[in-house]
Amino acid sequence: MAGSALKVAGRRLSQHTGSGAAVLLRQMFEPKSCTYTYLLGDRESREAVLIDPVLETAQRDAQLVKELGLRLLYAVNTHCHADHITGSGLLRSLLPGCQSVISRLSGAQADWHIEDGDSIQFGRFALETRASPGHTPGCVTFVLNDHSMAFTGDALLIRGCGRTDFQQGCAKTLYHSVHEKIFTLPGNCLIYPAHDYHGLTVSTVEEERTLNPRLTLSCEEFVKVMNKLNLPKPQQIDFAVPANMRCGIQTPPS
Repeated sequence: MAGSALKVAGRRLSQHTGSGAAVLLRQMFEPKSCTYTYLLGDRESREAVLIDPVLETAQRDAQLVKELGLRLLYAVNTHCHADHITGSGLLRSLLPGCQSVISRLSGAQADWHIEDGDSIQFGRFALETRASPGHTPGCVTFVLNDHSMAFTGDALLIRGCGRTDFQQGCAKTLYHSVHEKIFTLPGNCLIYPAHDYHGLTVSTVEEERTLNPRLTLSCEEFVKVMNKLNLPKPQQIDFAVPANMRCGIQTPPS
């Protein structure tokens, strides 16, 4: 399903080689918030999308897009982030023609407000939007059209999940989102999360269905665990959330 992978200079290079055309995929990392940004492109049309860009690394992302000869159509956010400011607003300026995208239920400003079931097309490929609320009401998961990979944002992490104690989060809702919208994908579907804090880069649906210590619990037990996490609030939440509510269409200050 997946070809070789190489991690070079903070970028994880990989190529999906399922039946038919291969999607170009680059996984990049922002160390302060431990955020993964994903660049997906069509090698024929050169059209591309970027998932979960970070303000501090937007210049890096734009440079990579140019180096690879791609045309960025969309800078997409899986949700309104609390731990970093999105780079989507800046990317609209750096790469003219790029549009910002986020769920309508996030309440944030963007060029395109997507809904459950919407398809984000880039060349021969498309990302299916699956609403996966719980971490926030506006969380979505993006699934490649052949169901070979899913970009789960903060809904599903590798051996974990997003917290549910702020931004109108709900543990019960998150549990059902993951089980109904993500765990129903093929077992060998690759899972690419928005964050990882332990150096892991990718998982699969089957791994998380069977090994995730939180989401293998019953819903009742999961809610109890989530309600007892007592985590400190994200360091950047007080300015990241207000900025992310508007900078999908506004270039943030550098």
